[in-house]
Amino acid sequence: MGENQEIEVAETKTKITVKSKKQRSITKRKLTERVITYCLLICLSLIFIFPFLWLIGTSLKPENEAMSFPPSIFPKQWDFANYRDVFTMVSFGKYYMNSIIVTVATVFGTVLSSTLVAYGFARIKGKGSNVWFIFLLATMMLPPQVTMIPVYMIFSKIGWTNTFLPLIVPAFFGNAYFIFLLRQFFKTIPKELEESAYLDGCSTFGIFWRIILPLSVPSVITVALLSFMWTWNDFLGPLIYLNDDSKYTLALGILQFKGALLIEWGPMMAASLLIILPLIILFFIGQKYFVQGIATTGGKG
Repeated sequence: MGENQEIEVAETKTKITVKSKKQRSITKRKLTERVITYCLLICLSLIFIFPFLWLIGTSLKPENEAMSFPPSIFPKQWDFANYRDVFTMVSFGKYYMNSIIVTVATVFGTVLSSTLVAYGFARIKGKGSNVWFIFLLATMMLPPQVTMIPVYMIFSKIGWTNTFLPLIVPAFFGNAYFIFLLRQFFKTIPKELEESAYLDGCSTFGIFWRIILPLSVPSVITVALLSFMWTWNDFLGPLIYLNDDSKYTLALGILQFKGALLIEWGPMMAASLLIILPLIILFFIGQKYFVQGIATTGGKG
């Protein structure tokens, strides 16, 4: 009997030893995989961050050093005069204010219209609603270049050219992609919440305003961030509709640093950095909501 116990104890110890060796081997393999993954991610991040470092370095270089060869990433002589020249060479402050006005108004119109339309498609069922939704999705397949000339002729006939209206007003009629994004998110919200609100006497708009929107903050912030980014960086729209220099947005204003024979690289890089700063700040502020809004969209058809 004692010998059997000793054999069982020995077998148990052997199994424990083998199991611990396997666990150490698995842990070591996972650690190796993690180290390799992080090394690859760091190398890729350096590749993607290189243009940004070049932008910062050139914005702090004197003009003669910016054009020197061989080039260097960081300046040998730090010079902040380029940031002063940005505001003295052109009306950069005016361009900044124009971009803020157009972008804020467009984001407001996009969020307002897209959330309302998306809620209608997600919750209010009517005859042919699915067909209209298919037509809405079909507009995403139509290149904007196809409608560019007809839309310009419409705005020209009503006297909206050389104003901010053609850049702002269309946002109040919704965006097909954002409507689709929000509709998919709204459909993941349990209908029991709305049914309870209906029993308590809440109206349809009250349900939308008090229940749906508060639960959809990540998705709405995602729409606002994407709309801000697209409008802030928009070049084609202002190029088509704006003729007066005082109404230029930043995308057009930065071209003022490019002359017929000479490009002011230092001020242009400084202006470019000032242009992308709001995007960087907004992304870091809303990064959590942005990732959550994208990850939780499309969970239900």
